Amino acid sequence: MDAEEEQKIRKLAGSRHAPGDWILRARMIVASWEGERTSTIAARLGCHMQTVRERLARFNAEGLDGLGDRPGAGRPPRITERERGRIIALARANPPGRP
Repeated sequence: MDAEEEQKIRKLAGSRHAPGDWILRARMIVASWEGERTSTIAARLGCHMQTVRERLARFNAEGLDGLGDRPGAGRPPRITERERGRIIALARANPPGRP
């Protein structure tokens, strides 16, 4: 941990406009730095102790990048966003042949 990374985490933990999951994870890290136990952190933040352990381990391994979510599993999209937009536009338009 360097001073710049610590400053970013502490700022994120006190933020009100960042994504909520990032704020929660930053608060876990700051509480850990301040010497709080895993059970105390989990009780205060309303999550499970294992969640706190996993997030702390991931942060230690990946740094700031460890705060974000990993890509989810699942089937890749069948159509692109551009194609989806065209379909929606066609559905909203008046059908051809109407006066």
